[in-house]
Amino acid sequence: MSEDAGFRQYLYPPSDERIVGLRGLDAYSYRAAAKHDAFTGELIRGWQPLYPVPFVGVTSDGTIIPDLFDAAPNDAPVAAMVDAAAAALATLTPAQREAIQYPVDAVEWQSWANPEFMQHDTGLRLEFLDVRARDALLGLLDATLSSSGATLARKLMHINGYLGGLTGLEPIMNEFSYNIAVYGTPSLTEPWGWQIFGHHLALNCAVVANQLVISPIFFGAEPDKLHDDDDPALTPRVMKARAFLDSLTPAQKNDAVLFDSMVDPAMPVGRIHPGDERHLAGAFQDNRVIPYEGVCAAELGSDARGRLRELVREFIDYLPEGPALARQREIEDHFDDTWISWIGGTGPVDVFYVRVQSPVVILELDHHCGVFLSNTEPAGFHIHTIVRTPNGNDYGRALLRQREANRD
Repeated sequence: MSEDAGFRQYLYPPSDERIVGLRGLDAYSYRAAAKHDAFTGELIRGWQPLYPVPFVGVTSDGTIIPDLFDAAPNDAPVAAMVDAAAAALATLTPAQREAIQYPVDAVEWQSWANPEFMQHDTGLRLEFLDVRARDALLGLLDATLSSSGATLARKLMHINGYLGGLTGLEPIMNEFSYNIAVYGTPSLTEPWGWQIFGHHLALNCAVVANQLVISPIFFGAEPDKLHDDDDPALTPRVMKARAFLDSLTPAQKNDAVLFDSMVDPAMPVGRIHPGDERHLAGAFQDNRVIPYEGVCAAELGSDARGRLRELVREFIDYLPEGPALARQREIEDHFDDTWISWIGGTGPVDVFYVRVQSPVVILELDHHCGVFLSNTEPAGFHIHTIVRTPNGNDYGRALLRQREANRD
């Protein structure tokens, strides 16, 4: 069966009570309604205690490993970013400029989320801006990301709008149903950054000491592609993950695969989250303790190590050339301390969850059940991926704290 037909068979009929109940709502009325819905309301109540809290960072055992991140320039495209930000801010009214800007260390960095409902109205909502301002703000993507990263982000936004059109819910799922914020004052020398988040897309981009950190990241798609002849949005990551698993020895694969089923009776209570499913490092998990699991890269042969490097490069392809090379070196420095764990099937078309975790990076990919498609089992056309920088450097925070300490 084609991918196109595969997702279309799960479209809700227009008369379905779930679709009818949401029709006519916009981002703000849906935000209010979501708090009282049995499913989304439970998600919101579960996340509420996690924000705002003082930022520490994701760890493997509850203790931050110090001195992992060097405040060294990584050839970040700072000038282009500053120009794009200045041009965008110039299109806004004084009230809009006040609404979009926060201090560089503001807790609002941590308000990002990836569901379709707006939990936190941080910054400005793109869909409610005029075209000139909206396009100028989206210029930050082109100035900051690699060409492939900017293309991917726009594709995910387009897919979101397409799904909104298919379901008749454009007011709550459209190409521009995303919040965007600026942190600090765009500068060639001082720390600053920007953020965009909404359904299936979140980017947190910080510049400190001429070093670009883009983390946490959320890239997702439901569906991964719209037509048979489309290039898939996230399937290349899926293929590289499978290629890595196939390169393991039977004993290594046995260590890597934690559970054979996506929802396994052997799982501990709470291992499956109603919204994040198998993800551990998603929204509002800035201080989560995530122990290492699976197989360690130090035990792998040359082919498997090469396949793992290819998977990592695919995940961080959103970074422009200089920051990407620096990030690869950073990850390589801890390569033998990298652990890979797997949940689900191991066949060529099976759905799965995979996590790559070291002291300096967490990468996750998970196949999900339907949200605005009706599949009740995880499917290959609904993919969520996450990138984090554990031990305190999400949002470039470790670098920012180093800078502040050196000033004292």
